[in-house]
Amino acid sequence: MALDSAKKTEIIAKYGRNENDTGSSEVQIALLTHRIAELTEHLKVFKKDHASRLGLLKLVGQRRRLMKYFKRTNKDGYQALVSSLGIRDNI
Repeated sequence: MALDSAKKTEIIAKYGRNENDTGSSEVQIALLTHRIAELTEHLKVFKKDHASRLGLLKLVGQRRRLMKYFKRTNKDGYQALVSSLGIRDNI
């Protein structure tokens, strides 16, 4: 379920501040969002895969914490990121 390197570099190039930016909140949230989308599709097919479901819940919690931090530190950037990723603002 790991991201392939091409998709990962594409996400980093789109949301990163520069080409080597892999640790900023925007990039981490975007990468987690992509992994969450992939796991959601996996769980639609394999409904009894409870180990992956627990992993999905951990990823959602981690993304929620990052989004909470990012909203607190950069409100405008947070709004732009939420709209570009197409996720809900429920924090």
